[in-house]
Amino acid sequence: AKVKKMIKDLIVKLMEQANREADHKSYCDAELATNKQTREIKQSEVEELSASIEKNSAAVAQLAEEITELSDAMAQLRKEQAEATAIRQEEKATNTQTVSDAKAAQVAVQRATKVLKEFY
Repeated sequence: AKVKKMIKDLIVKLMEQANREADHKSYCDAELATNKQTREIKQSEVEELSASIEKNSAAVAQLAEEITELSDAMAQLRKEQAEATAIRQEEKATNTQTVSDAKAAQVAVQRATKVLKEFY
């Protein structure tokens, strides 16, 4: 009778232990499933962010190229502007000389006209 009671107690103990282990296994399985799902979500986010980084890096490169092209164009425009200014200054000097010559000629024509009027 004593041995049977010890065997029964041992069986009860083993069943309780088996139940605890089954509960623990269920908990572990649930945690593993949750962790797997979380890991997949995070991996998806990493892939999306990596794609975004690549896209933005390409945009940065494109914009840098455009900045270089626009800077070159601005330098060319400044050069052309300087050349046009130089040409305008030369033309102004020529025009100023022409106006001066014309005024001198006008004075000479007025004198000549006066001389002719006095003569005739």
